[in-house]
Amino acid sequence: MEPFEGKEKTILKLKLNTDPRWVNIASKNIEDILVDHAYCEQKAASTGISLIVKYPEKTRLVDELTALVAEEWAHFERVLLELRKRGFALGPQRRDEYVVQLMTHVRRGDHRDRQLMDMLLVSALIEARSCERFKLLWKHIPDPELSKFYYELMVSEAAHFVSYVDLAKEYRDPKEVDIRLQELLKIEGEIITNLPVRDDRMH
Repeated sequence: MEPFEGKEKTILKLKLNTDPRWVNIASKNIEDILVDHAYCEQKAASTGISLIVKYPEKTRLVDELTALVAEEWAHFERVLLELRKRGFALGPQRRDEYVVQLMTHVRRGDHRDRQLMDMLLVSALIEARSCERFKLLWKHIPDPELSKFYYELMVSEAAHFVSYVDLAKEYRDPKEVDIRLQELLKIEGEIITNLPVRDDRMH
């Protein structure tokens, strides 16, 4: 059994699994999936940079997100390499409706640290969903090279989920974080339920 196998439910806590049809149609449209994946990695790096810029006084956050940003950008470069090897170009950025809808649940206003908690937890959920979909690709995509690639990224995304939740608990009461995480997990499941199954999106 692989080291990560069977642990994702405990680690990621997602309320709803991806529709099994997704991996079947995604694996037949690998160019669009790789392009969308590349932009997902770029956005993940950008989010980390934005948090560092907004909260420079939070030393642990700056240190941990600096490492995370470097890893996400390395993933972006690796996805670009997979595109190039298959003769594909990066292509234009696509609107990520999943992320857009999740971000509407980040509470704005005067509560700066509360907003940080929400941003960290939303980022954690995006990593968790990416991890779950990478697992599907690892298990079912017919390309053995991409299968290995997605296994490696699956493990990395699970670690990012844990890092984001731990950071949230560094700056807000852990009980408050756990309650908010459960609220956002429920919201995330509803978003996944209501989004169409698409063959050209990672989420």
